[in-house]
Amino acid sequence: MSEQNLSEQNVQQTPEDIDALRQVRLDKLTEMQENGCDPFVITKFDVTASTADCRAMYAEAEAKLPADLDEEAKKAAYEELNAQFTVTIAGRIMSWRKMGKANFLDLRDRTGRLQVYVRMNDIGEEAFAAFRKWDIGDLMGVTGTLFRTRTGELSVHATQVTLLSKSLKPLPEKFHGLTDRDARYRQRYVDLIMNEDVRDTFIKRSKIIAAIRTWLDAQGFLEVETPMLVSNAGGAAARPFETHYNALNEDVKLRISLELYLKRLIVGGLEKVYEIGRVFRNEGVDTKHNPEFTLMELYQAYTDYYGMMDLTENMFRHIAQTVCGTTCIPFGTDENGEDIMIDLGKPFRRLTMIDAVKEYTGVDFDQIPDTAAAKKIADEKGVHYENRHEKGDILNLFFDEFVEEKLIQPTFIMDHPVEISPLTKRKPDKPDYVERFELYITAREMCNAYSELNDPIDQRKRFEAQEALIAQGDEEANRIDEDFMNALEIGMPPTGGIGFGIDRLVMLMTNSQSIRDVLLFPTMKSLD
Repeated sequence: MSEQNLSEQNVQQTPEDIDALRQVRLDKLTEMQENGCDPFVITKFDVTASTADCRAMYAEAEAKLPADLDEEAKKAAYEELNAQFTVTIAGRIMSWRKMGKANFLDLRDRTGRLQVYVRMNDIGEEAFAAFRKWDIGDLMGVTGTLFRTRTGELSVHATQVTLLSKSLKPLPEKFHGLTDRDARYRQRYVDLIMNEDVRDTFIKRSKIIAAIRTWLDAQGFLEVETPMLVSNAGGAAARPFETHYNALNEDVKLRISLELYLKRLIVGGLEKVYEIGRVFRNEGVDTKHNPEFTLMELYQAYTDYYGMMDLTENMFRHIAQTVCGTTCIPFGTDENGEDIMIDLGKPFRRLTMIDAVKEYTGVDFDQIPDTAAAKKIADEKGVHYENRHEKGDILNLFFDEFVEEKLIQPTFIMDHPVEISPLTKRKPDKPDYVERFELYITAREMCNAYSELNDPIDQRKRFEAQEALIAQGDEEANRIDEDFMNALEIGMPPTGGIGFGIDRLVMLMTNSQSIRDVLLFPTMKSLD
């Protein structure tokens, strides 16, 4: 069966079909190579314009044409206009209409698509015969002039075509495409070819990170890099991945956070630092979590968690305005199928964790005297806890159970219990709680921030409490980091710090419902 016959079937291609198509293409490649036309020997092709460039420059020149031309004058004006634009573009053949000695192709590069008109009389009979053996999916270069067809579509009238690379496997056929999510994540390269919205998401991701860097650099922050392989993976409540360093004969861990090294730099006097980098947590995979993800942490001397709130609001607005062109962005839909609009332009709501739990459950933890009373209320409300949990842990469990899913619009949840915040300064007037906030948008935690604990005596006591939790079986608790303790004893100024999940930020800005949709290569279980 020929490839043309297979590709015209309005059914999904079977593995047997794909094998047959591949063999057809291999045979074509062999014939090309035997005729001295091996596409894989080409090492360079000089492109003068992208498809977007072509559209922009033609539209700009077209707009300058007089509006009152009669048909004859208009035709002459366009002939003169077309002669101005000789371009060389390159990209992948996405579709092909063969009409005898004239062919229309849809060519796509990184910026978009453009129609190409190839005619035997223009490129020569021999070149045209070779060209007709190419396939959808092949990469080609085209030199020609720009013009508009009778239907008004901008096109390149080819004078020369070059096969730059041969596609040996067919693209998913156009009627069904690459719709299986698992296949899309495993073969992201095909997903990017077939789905323009996917490509746009990852272009926007790059712009988001660039916008963050531009904004922070303008605020005087210094971007730094810290170790990924560490002997003590601290700074967050997470289980690390472990490996072995052969040269040193030492077991090491992949970092779960950026915090403790960045704080060392604050001690060293850098005052405003940030890092954007991968961290690794040995945990499950779902729509919000991936074992390796991109985290940004920043630390600023001589400010507190209120300063971090102001910074966060301003940065989120800057990113939205820069990348999306507005501070009011859609994310998901409501029960009526209408877009839910997230307003980043208005001041973000600020709410203590105690007040949030009281608002959504009626339970006021300020009125609960001790852990025993907290556990009794948890039993009444059906909130599961462990024997080791204290009152503050149970407050956090209430928040997770009853509040988090309600926080759609931007909301700072402030003043967490000390039991779940081992690296945070206590509130002077309420020492069972700390100066910490988490920002929630679309029922997701977007960032986590502290007035950083800089008291080495208090910090050691908190680390010792974490060590006690490890002894009780908590694999996510922090171990004492003696070098970090040494740094604190040298002296760290009052400092505000914050951690942002870049992937969740990209989800918000691109209206993506799963973290896998914003990771080019998400973690997947091996097929075998």
